[in-house]
Amino acid sequence: MSRCPDQVFSSKQLDRLSKRDEKDEKVQRNKIKKAIQQGNMEGAKIYAENAIRKKNESLNYLRMASKVDAVSSKVQSALTMKGV
Repeated sequence: MSRCPDQVFSSKQLDRLSKRDEKDEKVQRNKIKKAIQQGNMEGAKIYAENAIRKKNESLNYLRMASKVDAVSSKVQSALTMKGV
């Protein structure tokens, strides 16, 4: 039996969101460097907060994707055992 399509799609979607946030974090880091070079410390702090938030969001998406995979695996195992 195959895994539930909704769970697979949601897991893949969470992975994509995580990768997107990783890219956004890198963009914010570059903005931090530019702001520091221009002497804009207040702007650098704002960009740093954004970078930290994006990093945390990325990790949270990865955690959630892992949980969805685990649940999907348990459901698949239960269905297999029920069929036996």
